[in-house]
Amino acid sequence: MAQLSNMNVSTIQPLRLQKIVKRLMLPCMLLISATLCVTTATVAQAERLKDLASIQGVRTNQLIGYGLVVGLDGTGDQTVQTPFTVQSIISMMQQMGVNLPPGTSLQLKNVAAVIVTSSLPAFAQPGQNLDVTVSSMGNAKSLRGGTLLMTPLKGADGQVYAMAQGSLVVGGVGASANGAQTQVNHLSVGRITAGATVERAVPSNISQNNTFNLELKDSDFSTASLVVDAVNRQFGQNTALAQNGRVIQINPPANYSRVAFLAALESLNVAPAASYAKVIVNARTGSVVMNQTVTLESCAVSHGNLTVTINTDPVISQPGALASGQTVATARSEIDIKKDPGQVVKLDSGANLSDVVKALNAIGATPQDLLAILQAMKAAGSLRAELEVI
Repeated sequence: MAQLSNMNVSTIQPLRLQKIVKRLMLPCMLLISATLCVTTATVAQAERLKDLASIQGVRTNQLIGYGLVVGLDGTGDQTVQTPFTVQSIISMMQQMGVNLPPGTSLQLKNVAAVIVTSSLPAFAQPGQNLDVTVSSMGNAKSLRGGTLLMTPLKGADGQVYAMAQGSLVVGGVGASANGAQTQVNHLSVGRITAGATVERAVPSNISQNNTFNLELKDSDFSTASLVVDAVNRQFGQNTALAQNGRVIQINPPANYSRVAFLAALESLNVAPAASYAKVIVNARTGSVVMNQTVTLESCAVSHGNLTVTINTDPVISQPGALASGQTVATARSEIDIKKDPGQVVKLDSGANLSDVVKALNAIGATPQDLLAILQAMKAAGSLRAELEVI
């Protein structure tokens, strides 16, 4: 009997143990799942460092030039009203050995004076091609079908960095006849793909200096501190040092090549700090945009609309048949004032963006009315955000 009892006990204990394990497995699985969700959410919020900051000195440079577009189908500048077009033609022809008699009046219809713009990317080398945009600066009707003559493109220092030339591609079309006119898209701006050739490179000393700087796109001390911590964890202590809320000094390790280090640095994932609470209000369109850090304190809002309507009807006063009076035209106006009652609505404090949106929707105001309400809430101290009107 004792052996039988021991066997029952030994048989029952594994069953109980299995039940206990099953009871513990569900909370453990939920805990592991929640941990994975939190970890995934944290990783999902991380951004590459190249999206948060740029390397100081690695930038594009704007180029501009003045040129002529020829070969237009009678849609060029009216030379009487644009004398600079005629002066440019005369100067170009003189450089080509053609001298016009003094006092010659040119009546050109197939030429247009244009401004050529482009951007010189970082590390661009001579021989590289650039896209250019050609814009009419006179009264040309269309640049469609035109050809840009050789145009030097200069930088802010006055030096020539590229030369542009080629056939324009205009994404529009227009036609007119007997006073009727129709037009699709814009005709006075064209583009030339690979229409400019780089002639001079902008010197860069990023590979010569021992240190270089990162510049955050948005100045934030919290984000700068997080970037410094992430860089130092990845490449070692004293690799990054924050100078202020925007500039971070980087000391590259000796065991990395400069290009390989910059590639690894740009690909580093950093979770930026929460941005400043801000509400952007466009007074012209009535648009209101707010970020996720906007909060709202409890307040009461009353808003009512006042409508004034004035209707004026003409009234003709005509005398009788045998009367000696005159017919007089007068006007009779009716003024109607309508005031919608504004109920007082209590807005509870909101700790996140969804609560703020629900509270503002409870007012039932139009976007234009919401502008005045947000300004009043900001003045009262219940809107915990910076209000910017653009």
